[in-house]
Amino acid sequence: MDPARREAAGSRLERSCHTAFIHSNTLYVWGGYQVVAGEDVTLPSDEIWFCDFDSGKWECKEITGDCPSELSGFCGSNINSTLYIFGGCDPDGYSNQLFSVDVAQPCCSWTRVSDTKGATPSPRNKHSCWVHRGRLIYFGGYGCKTVREVQNTSSSSFTVEEMSWATIGNTLFRCWGWNNEVWVFDPQSSTWTAPEIRGPPPAPRGCHASALLGNKGYISGGVETAELDIFCLDLDNWTWSRFDILPSGAPLGRSMHTMSSISDQVLFIYGGLGVDGNTLNDAWLFNTQRREWMTVKHPHKDKPRVCHTACLGSDNDVVVFGGSSNLCILVDSVAVLRAPRQHHCSDVLIFQTQPYSLCRLCEDVIGGNAELLRSQLDLLPLKLRNKIVKRAACLSAMKPTLTA
Repeated sequence: MDPARREAAGSRLERSCHTAFIHSNTLYVWGGYQVVAGEDVTLPSDEIWFCDFDSGKWECKEITGDCPSELSGFCGSNINSTLYIFGGCDPDGYSNQLFSVDVAQPCCSWTRVSDTKGATPSPRNKHSCWVHRGRLIYFGGYGCKTVREVQNTSSSSFTVEEMSWATIGNTLFRCWGWNNEVWVFDPQSSTWTAPEIRGPPPAPRGCHASALLGNKGYISGGVETAELDIFCLDLDNWTWSRFDILPSGAPLGRSMHTMSSISDQVLFIYGGLGVDGNTLNDAWLFNTQRREWMTVKHPHKDKPRVCHTACLGSDNDVVVFGGSSNLCILVDSVAVLRAPRQHHCSDVLIFQTQPYSLCRLCEDVIGGNAELLRSQLDLLPLKLRNKIVKRAACLSAMKPTLTA
C-alpha cells in the first residue's frame, strides 16, 4: 500500500467508543466516532472494518439491511461471527433497540431484532455485556425511565440523577439516572428476562469494564472511587460478591477502561480515565483466586488510552485497538462536557500476557527480518515458508498503516 493510501486508511480507522471482536484470527471493528473540523462525527453504521492478522491488511465491508441509526454509547458483543448492538443514543434520544449482523457472510445485512418475548430493558447507554452459554447478559448503564417505572424499581437499582418534563406515551415525566440492572437476552428464543439477583450488588454505574471467567461475570470501575473496585456475579445462581482489597494494593479508580480474561483466574486491565482526570497508560493483573493486584510492565507506556477496545488474540495476547490518547473533560456551571480533540487513534497495541512458544518466537524473528533472510526463506518447506511470508507481511503492514 502506498503512503497516501496508508494515511487515508489510517484516518478512516481512527475512532473512540467503538466495538471490536476477534473471530477466525480477524479483528472486526464497528462504529464509534471521530473528530472532524472540531466536531464529533458518528461513524457510518453501514460499514465494518476488519484486519486479517495473517496478512495484516485492513479492509472495509459494506453492511446493508435495517441499519442502526447514528449511535453513541451503545454496547457491542458477539456470539461467534454474529455482532449484536444494543442500546446507545441516537438522534431521537436513548435507545433500547437490538440489532444483529453475521459478519462472516459474503453479503452482510443488519437485522433489527423485533417481536421479542418478555419485558424489554429501558433505554440506556454506557452499559456492558457478558456472553455466556449463548446468551447476552447486560449490566448497568445510564438512561431514562418513566416515573411509574422508577416507582416499580428498587431504589438500590436505579439512581435518579435528574428529572425532566417530556412525554413517553401517556407519561409526562421521565427520570434520568444510572442503574445496576441485569438483563438476559436469549437469541435462540428471542426472549428477554430479568433474573432474580441475590447478594450485595455494585452501585449503579456505567462506563465500567467487564469480563467473563468461566461462569462468573466481573465488572470494575465506572464510579468515582479512589481505588478500582471489583465485583463478581455468579451466572449460575445470580449472586453478587465483592472483592475486598486493601487500598494500598489497588489501582487508581477509573472509567472507560478495558478488562480482559487471560486465564482461568486472571483479569487484565488497561488504561481508562482516572479519577485524577488523566488518561491512563497503566496495565494491571487481578488474580481472582488470590484476590491480588499486580502491576504489569509493558512497551506501550507512551500510548495512554481511553474509550478503546481490548480483545483476546492468539497465545492469550490482549489486542487493544483505537480509543483516545488524551480525553479532555470540560466542566462549566451547567454540565460536564467532553471536548472534541484530534487525539483519536487507529493503532493496534499487542500486550503479551504469557511466554510464547519457541515456534512463535522463531516465526516472529524470521518474519521481522524477512528481507535480511530472503535467500534462506526459499530453503524452508513450502507450507512453513508461506506461513512465514504471511507473518512478515503482517508485521510489515501493521507498522506503517496503524499509527496514532
